[in-house]
Amino acid sequence: MADEVMHPSHYTKGDVECIDAIRASLSPSGFCDYCKGNVMKYLWRWESKGGVQDLQKAWVYLNWLIETATKYADKEY
Repeated sequence: MADEVMHPSHYTKGDVECIDAIRASLSPSGFCDYCKGNVMKYLWRWESKGGVQDLQKAWVYLNWLIETATKYADKEY
């Protein structure tokens, strides 16, 4: 997948990617909600704005949501 989906340069400052800072600042539940909202946003607009690239972005956020939900499935978060 293109870097503009997985690691867009405009979301990196120094060695820190924005998504890592967001993840660190939220609880696992909060991060899941953030990912869910982004999945919904990209699926909502893909036909009228970003095309297939928006579907790829939704896929990235969905995978982060699945990874986080799986990691904390047996824990209260």
